[in-house]
Order: sequence, then C-alpha cells, then structure tokens
Amino acid sequence: MATEVLPDDEALRTARRRRALEAMEAQDIDVLVLGREANARYVTGAPRLWTAGTRPFGPSCVVVRATGAVHLVSSWDEGIPAEIPHEHLFGITWNPGNLLAWLRGIEGVADAKRVGTDSMTPRFAQLLPKVFASAELVDAEPALEAARQVKAPEEVAAIRVAIAVAEAALAEAVAAVRPGVSEQHLAGVFMGAMARHGVTTPATQRVARITPGPAPRRPGDGGTAGRDDLVAFDAGVVASGYSGEVGRTWPVDPSATGAPVLDLYRRVGDLWHRLLESCRPGAPWNGLLDAYAAAGEAVPASPVAWGLGLGFDLPVVTPELSATAAREQLVAGTVLAVTAEVTDELGRAVLRREAVLVTDGEPELLTAAPHWTT
Repeated sequence: MATEVLPDDEALRTARRRRALEAMEAQDIDVLVLGREANARYVTGAPRLWTAGTRPFGPSCVVVRATGAVHLVSSWDEGIPAEIPHEHLFGITWNPGNLLAWLRGIEGVADAKRVGTDSMTPRFAQLLPKVFASAELVDAEPALEAARQVKAPEEVAAIRVAIAVAEAALAEAVAAVRPGVSEQHLAGVFMGAMARHGVTTPATQRVARITPGPAPRRPGDGGTAGRDDLVAFDAGVVASGYSGEVGRTWPVDPSATGAPVLDLYRRVGDLWHRLLESCRPGAPWNGLLDAYAAAGEAVPASPVAWGLGLGFDLPVVTPELSATAAREQLVAGTVLAVTAEVTDELGRAVLRREAVLVTDGEPELLTAAPHWTT
C-alpha cells in the first residue's frame, strides 16, 4: 500500500486528457470549467484531498483548449502531476471574489467564445458571466460523458487491477461461508482481504446478502446463515479511483442443495448468456432489459448494467430509465458491470455479476472468479 499521495500513472492520465481535449474540439469548447471531482480527476490524474461527500458546484479545475493547460484548485502539490506546474494551482477559498480573480488570470480565458461546465448552481450562473463576459456558457457534461464512456487501453488495465483485488477478497469471503456465519462477518473478511491488497474503499457496504432456504428460521437467527441458505456476494472495490465489480452466489452447505436451488443456477446461466449476447456495439441499451423478458425473469430493482470507470460511467440500464435505454446504443470500448439475478418464491436469489468489455467483435469478460458448481 502506498504511503504517499501519488498521481495516476502518466500514460493513464495522458490518454484521458487527450480524450477530454478531443471532446472539447468536437463541441467547439474553448475552456472547460469543472466542479465534479470525477471529471477533475479524469483530466488531471490528481487524487485531491477534501473532496469527499456531496457539495454544490464550484469551479475547481479549468482546461484551456488552445494551450492544453490544466489549472487546479489545490492548497498543496502532493499528488499533483508534474505537467501541472505549481503556478497553475490555486488554494482553497470560501471567497467567490478570490475565485473569480483566479479564473480571470488564467491564460486563454479572456479570448474564450464557448465555455463548458459540468454542472451549475444559481449562484455561479450569476458569477461566471462576470469572468466570461463575451463567451457562451454551455453544458459540457454530455461531451465528458461520451469521452469517459469509451475506455482507453490504460483505463481497461486499471479496471483489471481493481477487479483482481475484488476477486481475491471475494475468494477469502467465500472460504468463510459456513452455517451460523453472519453477513457482517463475511463483509469484514472481504474488507480485511481488500485492505491487505492495498485497497480501502469497497463499492458497497453490504458485501454479503443471505437469502433464506426452505428451513424455518429460529428466533434470534437474524442475519446468520442457515444450512439451506444461499449467500450472494456483491464484491466491488474502488482502486486508484477505478471501480471493479464481481458478483457470485454460494450455497452455505453445498451438500444441502436440491433441485430447486439447481434450477436457480440453471436459470441464471440462461439469463447470463442472453445478457452477454446483448453487449455488442450498436445494440440498444434496452437490449439488456429485453434479455430478462426473453428469459422470463423479473428485472431486479437495482440496475441491470452500469458503466465502470472512475466511479460510475455511462450507461446506466434500469427500467426507471427505459426511454434513455431505448434511445442510446452501446459503443466499443465501454466497460459494463452486467448483472444476472433470479429469485424463487421462497426469496432465495442467485446473483451473477461480470465486468464486460464491449469490443468490435465478441464481448470480453474481464472477471474470472469461479462459480459454484455441483
């Protein structure tokens, strides 16, 4: 585990910044003003402190297309890449006047005709025109989403690293499955293993979910596993900013599995093959929803698929966004976390989640964790 704050790998941040500049060129954006931390990290490669939690929009990163220069709000230069010189850093401030003065002083800002932002608040909708008086303010988020959706080879490599950590931690958690074990204990095993591999951020707090078998539950069992139960693992981590996801389901006592459980695994296997066939460039996002219907399975409440990258990227495929899913298409270079989940009348669930790289040919599985087999 690193003991100092380091920027992202040079090849990785260079590839991302090139895509961001290409997006600015395509949308004729002269200056990019970013407030969302994932977007700032995408173009800078700097893992800044004091960025956790939800906060309103505020200019914290500026990219100038004419010069390719990046300017960043940061009170120190630890973890700042070498290509962002110290004079391009601006200290954290609560004074909007100081922030506007910093923006005005950036080379290329005065000549900008189109300025893109990744968000906006009423306050900054009033303040930014004071800096960009002769420029048109436009929404840059669609261009950034399109740039981030297609992963550079360096990004795919970073996602593979995150997946490898998730799978290693998952293997230790699976080994701890036994009657009487709790969801909290299994989550602790997973997170302990994750930390030993140098990662301290899980994708979710509820790593293990016990679904009950047909045996009656005794008072006080709570979230502990019975012999007939199944344990679904939602094993995801965030390593160096990149998400890696894998999902598996394991019986608590394999010798206790009968025909109903075997049928669940058969159903999830059939569903999975239909989902994988839907991961083709040019295919509509809602093809993943249609795969559930074709298999005769109910669509789960959680998204069927979402993009992996610096956190979540496009697409997000869920029935609640069905209009978007019908309109948008998959593109080569997208990395998806695709979920197949089936349940029975007893509430037992079998989950399978894989990371899939959409290519110009066959979709490529990035996950390789073993499945339970009879």
